[in-house]
Amino acid sequence: MALKIRLARAGAKKRPFYRIVVADSRSPRDGRFIEKLGIYNPLLPKDNDNRLSFDSERVKHWLDRGAQPTDRVARFLSAADLVSWQHGNNPEKAKPKAKAQERLREAEEAKQAAAEAAAAAAAAPAEEAPAEEAAAPAEEAPVEEAAAEEAPAAEAAAEEAPAEEAAAEEEEKAEG
Repeated sequence: MALKIRLARAGAKKRPFYRIVVADSRSPRDGRFIEKLGIYNPLLPKDNDNRLSFDSERVKHWLDRGAQPTDRVARFLSAADLVSWQHGNNPEKAKPKAKAQERLREAEEAKQAAAEAAAAAAAAPAEEAPAEEAAAPAEEAPVEEAAAEEAPAAEAAAEEAPAEEAAAEEEEKAEG
């Protein structure tokens, strides 16, 4: 029979109150227990003396007989130097699961692709600037068509220039 020193919940709904009990590990949380060792009231302030009380002699007796405290009870008992308790450290628990790691990897790849595209776009206008200057004097030359196919921005600029000239010609005809 495996003995546990654990908390058994009592109290009303949303008003917890716990008994510190010795029980068989197979019995239900709030079910049959062997002996009541103390109480714990989490609703009281931490500095209140009535928040936690237990019989140290009986706890020592059950610890000597092989009863194992749960983590929460071990924390309480370590404050009274009855057992040694250390905060657990499970770094694996904090790691993202498989799907989250896959999403992070995809987001990182997309970010790198965007950075590479931005770098390529930054390098491309520096190379196309002389082509745009050469295409400006000869508006209907085949060079302009090639430059327009390479850079949509250059195409939009080339379309705006003839449209402005046509608008200016229409105004002259209307005035004259």
